[in-house]
Amino acid sequence: MKVLGIDTSTKFLCLGLADKTSFYEYRIELGRRHLSLLVPTIKRALEALGWSAGELDYLAVGLGPGSFTGLRVGLATIKGLSWAYQKPIVGISTLDIIAHNSPHCDKPLAVALDARRDLIYCSMYKKKGGVLKRVSRDYLLEKEEFIKMVGDNALILGDALQLHKDFFLEHLNGLEFLDRDYWYPEVHNMLLLALDKIKEKKFSNAFDLLPFYLYPKECQIKKAS
Repeated sequence: MKVLGIDTSTKFLCLGLADKTSFYEYRIELGRRHLSLLVPTIKRALEALGWSAGELDYLAVGLGPGSFTGLRVGLATIKGLSWAYQKPIVGISTLDIIAHNSPHCDKPLAVALDARRDLIYCSMYKKKGGVLKRVSRDYLLEKEEFIKMVGDNALILGDALQLHKDFFLEHLNGLEFLDRDYWYPEVHNMLLLALDKIKEKKFSNAFDLLPFYLYPKECQIKKAS
């Protein structure tokens, strides 16, 4: 079994390849250069292992929320590979990937990403029976709404801390934070989540698979009429 997974929702390109015995992980800070560098990077990674795109059995993609442009580039690339080679796709929430960066902790866990415009992409998680479980949907919230959702005695990670950490500390008690090494998707976690979905056969149709934008439609890019 050979799997390709990518997440392009942040300034990092997360690219992972897995077979029955090994993970191969690439994480590169591209900023806004996903469009020009994603396909060449996939090609180089496959060539380094002596694989061809046609040999892949499954494809995985991070669905966001995150960068509008990055998500479109990543999803279009994976859909193109799926259509060309008739390979199944699994889609993964980027917030789920980041949540799995957290160490073992019994506190409620909040992932908080900078969504620009002073807003936060976020979701909540909790360890149950030693397994991290999602306990909310993905939200787009103002910081005042975010602290109401999170409450006291929580663990927070994500790059929204760069802007709002002091505000969180001012309004909530007993908080813990993870530093910037934990703020972005890790390839290893993406591959583990992808393999879980593949095992459970939770595949998505390439024609229907959509990114998690969260912003209302009136705030998204529209085609010129």
